[in-house]
Amino acid sequence: MTVTSRGTLASHSTQGRAVFPEGFVWGAATAAYQIEGAVRDDGRGPSVWDTFSRTPGKVASGHTGDVACDHYHRYAEDVRLMADLGLGAYRFSVSWPRVQPDGAGPVNTRGLDFYDRLVDELVAAGITPYVTLYHWDLPQALEDRGGWTSRDTAHRLAEYAEVVHARLGDRVRHWTTLNEPWVQAFLGYGNGVHAPGRTDARSALLASHHFVLAHGLATQALRSAGAREIMLVVNSSLVVTPEGMLDPDAPVSEADAEAVTRANAMLHRQILDPVLLGEYPAEMLEILERHGGTGHIHDGDLKEAHQPTDVIGVNYYNPCVVRSKRGEPADAAWPGSEDIAFPGVEAPKTAMGWPIVPETLSRLLLQLSHDYPGTALMVTENGAAFEDVVTAGASGDRVHDAERTAYIDAHLRAVHAAIEGGADVRGYLVWSLLDNFEWAEGYDRRFGIVHVDFATQRRLVKDSGIYYREVIRENGPA
Repeated sequence: MTVTSRGTLASHSTQGRAVFPEGFVWGAATAAYQIEGAVRDDGRGPSVWDTFSRTPGKVASGHTGDVACDHYHRYAEDVRLMADLGLGAYRFSVSWPRVQPDGAGPVNTRGLDFYDRLVDELVAAGITPYVTLYHWDLPQALEDRGGWTSRDTAHRLAEYAEVVHARLGDRVRHWTTLNEPWVQAFLGYGNGVHAPGRTDARSALLASHHFVLAHGLATQALRSAGAREIMLVVNSSLVVTPEGMLDPDAPVSEADAEAVTRANAMLHRQILDPVLLGEYPAEMLEILERHGGTGHIHDGDLKEAHQPTDVIGVNYYNPCVVRSKRGEPADAAWPGSEDIAFPGVEAPKTAMGWPIVPETLSRLLLQLSHDYPGTALMVTENGAAFEDVVTAGASGDRVHDAERTAYIDAHLRAVHAAIEGGADVRGYLVWSLLDNFEWAEGYDRRFGIVHVDFATQRRLVKDSGIYYREVIRENGPA
């Protein structure tokens, strides 16, 4: 593998330096299925994403994660690349089917051996490992037994957490139970655009509850084993009207205010309220009653879910814009969203079509701090896909991704503004270290600060990566 990192990037801002607090964590994030490849190596079992990506029409261009970035075989070189970028932290996920091919029972020690080697490599390089136990790659064997619509899967996650901690817990201090349970529940079981591809509102709501139960059970298992810091990572967006997106003081009609409140309950509070407050918001209980009732919430479930959680990880990409629209049918990914429209907004967009509004990240972090006082936050994913081009020059190949650099710079300043406003934000992890398998978009969308040539597996640090290295060195953007 060739790792190329050339040149020095000039300042991209005239706004003045934003210096972050001492000890602020700078890093990058990835996920197992998106980068590892080696889907049949060393006893790994199939995941729902193996099945989904092989189903015609589900993933762009018929792509799969079979090889991805071949990180399974190239992890040592990738850690050297992280060290060259100056990363202080690396958030990665463990592949559940690599550790327990059946999702329960016998442990595949060869799978755990890989993560053992990876953690050793990170520690030797002075990079703090942040381990995510579950980033969507459910063992297919568990999906065949009901997946996240089954309560049993929550208990299996807790057992899996014990297994992984027993091997890595002597060196890993930062543990995430789940990544973005809303996405898995409502895009995987609601509208079916993600694995496992089910399309049923009731199934999505069952999955959502079982995720918060799983977080609580896994947290208890990790605490009992001596885990120091436990995190839940959620996908987050500031929920606003089109007018409120750019002007927080814009007047809001009663109907629009109700739409914002209900959408916020569906997106954030149905996950965070049980975990942090031990209860469901009234808006979600009403939605559940209209979709089969609350019989799946057993006595004691909310007590199990409501476990001390040290940090909430915030994955942020864009705002969620809503408004009231009488007669609008519910979106398949948003059961209970009748009479709510999700209009487009006038703003620059990424290659994913997502609006770029960094100011809403500041407001989101402050809102979460207000809604859940005393809760520490970390930006665990933030980044953007753009159309990257490798250009040859006298000093070597380069990727001049000015749009991504500007995106990261603006969002870092938004995080800094939130900290100045009183939000307890502990760190920032860019998404993503590498171009990778971008779920249903396959390899057609690139988020990395490092370019990957998927034919040769050559890594090439983009201008955004050079910029980020300087941010880390100076503890903030210039």
